[in-house]
Amino acid sequence: MPTLTTSNLFDVAAACLAEPDPERKQALTAQAAAAWAAGELSLDPAGAGPVCDTPGRPARPELVEPRQLKARKLLSPEGRAALIHAVTHIEFNAINLAWDAVQRFRDLPRAFYDDWVQVAAEEAEHFALMRGRLIDLGHDYGDFPAHDGLWTMASRTAHDPLVRMALVPRVLEARGLDVTPGMIERLRAVGDTQTAERLGVILREEVGHVAAGSRWFRYLCEQRGLAPGPTYFELIATWLTGEIRCPLNRADRQRAGFDEDELERLEGLCAQGR
Repeated sequence: MPTLTTSNLFDVAAACLAEPDPERKQALTAQAAAAWAAGELSLDPAGAGPVCDTPGRPARPELVEPRQLKARKLLSPEGRAALIHAVTHIEFNAINLAWDAVQRFRDLPRAFYDDWVQVAAEEAEHFALMRGRLIDLGHDYGDFPAHDGLWTMASRTAHDPLVRMALVPRVLEARGLDVTPGMIERLRAVGDTQTAERLGVILREEVGHVAAGSRWFRYLCEQRGLAPGPTYFELIATWLTGEIRCPLNRADRQRAGFDEDELERLEGLCAQGR
């Protein structure tokens, strides 16, 4: 297994991001999170190497446009495996997204790094949960095609942590809060309680991840003298190419830092087909 070769958090995060092998990425992530919690890593922007712009990932899965992915019917083991693979891929990307936030944005309070190191560690655990279930069904990560929507948005928001916090945790990852309860119900309906229970664990922890995005979005708005609500919707109008989808998981979104005005305005965008 790999070991950390530096005590600078920014370089450690870049190394975790750049690692292509899923098992090595998990191991490095766990080591990095433990070292950070133990106070063994420093925040030294001046002494850190360059930002890593290319995430490490294995040769497979094949990345295709979202429209090329087939609908997943859960009545067959193959259909369930395809759904589980899609979630596994999201969790792998989420590890990269968390480490990218740590290594890219180097002038934020220490608590920012506390949050996103923890998110990276939990996303690695989520990846392991879903990959393990995929292996139970006779498949592995890479066996199905996937899309690159999450990392595409990460690249588009690399210039500004405020834009990143608004659009990745508070749009793309928040969408997971909306759709996961329905996935759990569908899986229970076809008797796959094991996958449903793993998704339940992920859902509970993803609320905290979106909440971290809410917290730092509002912090950055305050630092710049911006009103969070109007700023959020201006960014959605400027940057988001797809529509806002409903229904929203209001309860979990509220726990993740969305206020009533934001939820009503998002539902209004759904009604307009935006």
